[in-house]
Amino acid sequence: MPVSETTDRQASNGGDGPALPINELFYSLQGEGKLAGTPSVFVRTSGCNLRCWFCDSYHTSWEPTHATMSVDDIITEVQSYEHADHVVLTGGEPLLHDDAVVLLDRLAALGYHTTVETNGTIHRDAPIDLASVSPKLASSTPTAETDPKGDGEWAARHDARRIDVATLGALADDYDTQLKFVVTDPSDMPEIESLLAEIRTATDTRIGDEDVVLMPEGTTHAELDARRNEVATLAMEHGYRYTPRLHVALWNDAPET
Repeated sequence: MPVSETTDRQASNGGDGPALPINELFYSLQGEGKLAGTPSVFVRTSGCNLRCWFCDSYHTSWEPTHATMSVDDIITEVQSYEHADHVVLTGGEPLLHDDAVVLLDRLAALGYHTTVETNGTIHRDAPIDLASVSPKLASSTPTAETDPKGDGEWAARHDARRIDVATLGALADDYDTQLKFVVTDPSDMPEIESLLAEIRTATDTRIGDEDVVLMPEGTTHAELDARRNEVATLAMEHGYRYTPRLHVALWNDAPET
């Protein structure tokens, strides 16, 4: 269901109950990580505490748009997709919102497998089956040349907020976690190696190389074609997993895929 075009829609319960700002809610295949290819319902919240210049959901971060949906309505729509028993809560940054925990509690009670796609700067106590954590590297910072709005206003804020090692360690301790790094080029690898060492020190949980996923930056066929072989080679050289962006390969940059 495309809700990103209706910014004034309100939750049908009148706003009295738990609700979330929803940019998109749709059924597709998980495109990234360990569960790539799994039929899933995607619940995409609006709003983010970071501003990656290459964000693939621009209208949840740089120019947030959404409808307010009650948790009851979200659950009803999720249940309408009868072949899906996996739900992906994504954003933006979904853990910004208190009522994300309410939604995850409801989904767990109904027996859904839940993946939460997060930038790793916020921890919540919630039933999460897979925390798909994507720490943001220095290459994600919107410079004067890459800032989509061209004003560089977010550069310092983004850079100061993008990594919280203690929170990354807590997520790894509390949930089955994959660490998914967006790779722009080989110069990202020293930072990935250094950050992994810090996270492993901050957690009591073993983070194996099989839990580390490298993904090429890009939201179109052409952008992925330019990087995927290089990133796949890096994954093999370091013993990490490589993930495609399956939804891009199948549908290019179409919305709600």
